[in-house]
Amino acid sequence: MFEAVVTLCAALAGAPCREALVPGYEADTHAVCLAALAERPVPGAVCQSAGDPLPVEEIAPGVFVHLGAIAEPDAENGGDVSNLGFVIGRDSIAVIDSGGAAWMGEALWRAIRARSELPVSYVILTHMHPDHVLGASVFPDAQVVGHAQLARALAERRDSYLESFARLIGAPRFLGTESPEVTTGIDGAASLDLGGRMLELRAWPTAHTSTDLTVFDRTTGTLFAGDLVFDHHTPALDGSLRGWQAVLAEMREMEVAHLVPGHGGPVLDWPEGAEPLERYLEVLARDTRAALDAGARLGEAVTRIGESEAAHWQLFEAYNARNATVAFTELEWE
Repeated sequence: MFEAVVTLCAALAGAPCREALVPGYEADTHAVCLAALAERPVPGAVCQSAGDPLPVEEIAPGVFVHLGAIAEPDAENGGDVSNLGFVIGRDSIAVIDSGGAAWMGEALWRAIRARSELPVSYVILTHMHPDHVLGASVFPDAQVVGHAQLARALAERRDSYLESFARLIGAPRFLGTESPEVTTGIDGAASLDLGGRMLELRAWPTAHTSTDLTVFDRTTGTLFAGDLVFDHHTPALDGSLRGWQAVLAEMREMEVAHLVPGHGGPVLDWPEGAEPLERYLEVLARDTRAALDAGARLGEAVTRIGESEAAHWQLFEAYNARNATVAFTELEWE
């Protein structure tokens, strides 16, 4: 496989350059790639052998998942810290989440092209967090689909997300990364037809975030839950504790054969796979109410809330205090 790439160089002196994929110019031979590039020139683009695809696992027929590391984004992992996926229909393909930088979107594109030549018609984003959305611009011909509130949420956080991820990952690996432009917002429920294969999308009330969206592949019974479900990775509360508990209670009633969480897994039984998360949220609520009843101040309370859960989760120190702060602020007004 050959593809057209452009060379991007960091503004920082001495930083290495990175080659970025030009979508739509992949071919079996170097000559065919050159011919395509001659027909539709792209400034600075050249043809070369394709890079490595993102590792993916086929968890059900036509359903592929990449397992992200359970880690904070850094220069070593390049922001590869969340689960991504794609579903292949008869006529087209849908991507579910796109990773934390352009290089991940490119590697996901290569994984898709190793399995199908069908067009990528949709990039579905399960919520606003940067580790799930910042690779989406690599798919310029696809509709970018998300919760009805996603476009506004990304506009409000765009600069902070780009600045923080560029700092965490490092400029060379973050080159070419842009915040996605949401083209289709879902309010309630909607369906996408990939050709003989329907994806059912549902926008949820505020839970993990204010922009949570799930994707259900009716053919295989696979539910992409995004960060509404965490496995091993300490949950991150950026919305409403009570709302998250209510959403999980409703999701429990869904008939699901395979559930893909936003982190961990990459496949969980349902609803058993949600039990550790449900327990954590209940402990968070119980400890927060106890602290409020005791008249504890926020600074003191967050050091104790949820501490009994520390042994059950990775990255606990990075997330639990933030979760306790959100829970305290929410529940003190009950």
